[in-house]
Amino acid sequence: MSDPDKNLSDETNVVFEALEADHMPPAGKRISAAGAVAQSVWAKLFIVGINASTGILTARNLMPAGRGELAAMTLWPVFLGSALTLGMPSALTYQMRSQPERQARLVGAALLIAVLCSIAAMALGGVLVPFWIHQYSAQTIYFARIFLFSCPFASIVLVGRAALECDGNFTASNKLLVVSPASTLLLLIVLALTHTMTPVRAAFAYVLVGIFPVIWLLMLLGKRFKPTLQSLRASMALLFSYGIRSYGIDLCGAMALYVDQALVVRVLTPSMMGLYVVALSLSRMLNAFHTSVVMVLFPLAVSQSPETIRDMTGRATRMSTLLTTLGGLCVMLLGPVLLTLLYGREYRGALVVLDVLVVEVILSGATLVLSQAFMALGRPGVITILQVTGLMLSVPLILVLTPRLGILGAGLGLLISTTARLLFVLICFPAFVKLRVPDILPRVSDLLFLKGILLKRLCRQRAS
Repeated sequence: MSDPDKNLSDETNVVFEALEADHMPPAGKRISAAGAVAQSVWAKLFIVGINASTGILTARNLMPAGRGELAAMTLWPVFLGSALTLGMPSALTYQMRSQPERQARLVGAALLIAVLCSIAAMALGGVLVPFWIHQYSAQTIYFARIFLFSCPFASIVLVGRAALECDGNFTASNKLLVVSPASTLLLLIVLALTHTMTPVRAAFAYVLVGIFPVIWLLMLLGKRFKPTLQSLRASMALLFSYGIRSYGIDLCGAMALYVDQALVVRVLTPSMMGLYVVALSLSRMLNAFHTSVVMVLFPLAVSQSPETIRDMTGRATRMSTLLTTLGGLCVMLLGPVLLTLLYGREYRGALVVLDVLVVEVILSGATLVLSQAFMALGRPGVITILQVTGLMLSVPLILVLTPRLGILGAGLGLLISTTARLLFVLICFPAFVKLRVPDILPRVSDLLFLKGILLKRLCRQRAS
């Protein structure tokens, strides 16, 4: 589906065709790859705005110590639910694209595994939390354990969104991303206006809203796939055959987002934890570009030729990293103003780690996009081993540096670990799949590619 009007190189046209072609299954609400990325970016930018608003409300109403207590209570359901997936989201995407005739059985088996994994997450959290955050009040520890019962929400949504995205229904997937934070924001506004916000009540606003997206998601999956547990053993074997090998990548993604908080919450006081969470939230606003590309790239890349996968991955990495870097420079330059204006003067201490976290977000996003090539090539085990090895550096680094350097040590530990993971991923291309390392520095052709997409979308809008 090449466009002869585009004055691009042959290599550019190959990737343009691969990214723009509609490789989605016939069912589902399909949009082009570029359209899906654009829609996902807008959805995530909208979520960034919502999360920024919730962060401002909680920071200003709870002060650093209360914000730290809120983080200590709400961290565990999302962290453990995302960490104990056993690779099911990636496995479901791969197997559904490879064996579309088994979709109903695969979705049913994946949902069952997600529930069982979330039960294990609740049990693990029940034992771990009181020991890990012992310096917090008894009330904070008690509610942190209570909120563990929401672990299934995170697990089911991860698996369900993978099924929807594989079916080409990125619209529903993006709506699921928006519903929970938007509902949380509404509840927090009510608490703020009535002057009744406390760390525990704010935590309820974050946790309870997860019920409604799960109900809606299950209805969507039931209508589209009619999940069944027939041939459960065979379906689980298929999912685990890929999932266990890809689990490290999923685990790395969850750990990259939450492991630093899970570690520093043990050694920081509530007020210092509040400062760190605010700096982390501000830097994580930049994740929108990389994560939007990933959710579209992996399903499209499966079953493509190795060279096409390499080219698709390289271009996706360059373009998403370029946009993220531009956003990162703005955050770094405006950091002092943003922290004071949005969160209050009490949070200016977060400046010490903000720039480090911004650089870490840029590098970790590039690593995540590059990893999708190995997933699509059916070689998740290779990248899993190297990703886990790199990520495991963060545990001793954070535990050693944080007590000595405070929140700056936590940020440096993350940055060193992420840099190692990026180098590992690049080395894997020639070492394990015999492909040249993708070019990750922006080119002029990338700008022409982006210009072509924008012009094409403008023409469509005018035509409609």
